[in-house]
Amino acid sequence: MTNKEIKIAYQEYDSLAELDPKDRELAQASIDATAQAYAPYSKFNVGAAVLFEDGVIVKGANQENAAYPSGLCAERTALFYASASRPDKPMTAIAIAAGQNGQLLEMPATPCGACRQVMAQYQLKSGLPMKVLLVGAHKIWKFEKIDDLLPLIFDSI
Repeated sequence: MTNKEIKIAYQEYDSLAELDPKDRELAQASIDATAQAYAPYSKFNVGAAVLFEDGVIVKGANQENAAYPSGLCAERTALFYASASRPDKPMTAIAIAAGQNGQLLEMPATPCGACRQVMAQYQLKSGLPMKVLLVGAHKIWKFEKIDDLLPLIFDSI
């Protein structure tokens, strides 16, 4: 038997002002996207913004449904829209923000496992690492690639 260890590296920022201009723009786009959430049941508004290699940003927000499994997370809404509207353009980053009652959460919200796997699929498709920014009012976490959020990515097919 061999014991192995997986380490996750990320950067932590205290405010948007600490980010470089490109990351700040993407983070702000995710915050702005929270206003587009349709969350009448949970009141948990999530916004996501996807950055393409050419600098274009597209946004998505969570969409709830009375039949709970029929809704969709902000991350997948943004990623699927990005892929459908620009299928041949590589995605290089995604920012995710969440809020309740019109206020951004103090700490970043993390994506669910399904969203992490979808991010991994688009990272694999592009052949480029996809940076992840998780945005809170008092902390921002920056990961250099999806593997840092989903270290054992399913890619066996």
